[in-house]
Amino acid sequence: MENAGPAHAAATEAPAPDGPVWRFLIQPRWLGWHLLMVVSFWGMLWLGDWQFHRALAGNALSWAYTFEWPLFSGFAVVFWAKTIRDEFRIRRGQMPDPREVAAEAERLPAGVTGSMQVSSVQAGAGSPDEGEDEELSAYNAYLARLNAEVKGHGRRHGLR
Repeated sequence: MENAGPAHAAATEAPAPDGPVWRFLIQPRWLGWHLLMVVSFWGMLWLGDWQFHRALAGNALSWAYTFEWPLFSGFAVVFWAKTIRDEFRIRRGQMPDPREVAAEAERLPAGVTGSMQVSSVQAGAGSPDEGEDEELSAYNAYLARLNAEVKGHGRRHGLR
């Protein structure tokens, strides 16, 4: 029992990486993502240049696209930098792994999500049935009716 404290503490800590943290950036999967990012970046800049030449030739609509494509290119770079930063944080243990969080969410009972875990016991009532407010019951009935009305909506159009 004396070893239970340190063993438990060691189990909750992030595992020590076997090498430098940045090594994931040179794995084949990440090299493919880097290549896609570079091609996308230069492609969007090329499209901006193409639109600029079209705008100079007299196409007024191309002026908007002349500035839009480089802006998209900048968004892509910012998104890529944030993705790499988040991956560094996950590997250093500063942020939970999204795959683990998703696995935890799958183990929850049906109808329970991470954002809806406030129960009536936490809110102050003894159990959901005792002391339930009439106004709350009416509101829950209203929500149930709305849910029933929307159940099949969109199936005709292939949305669900």
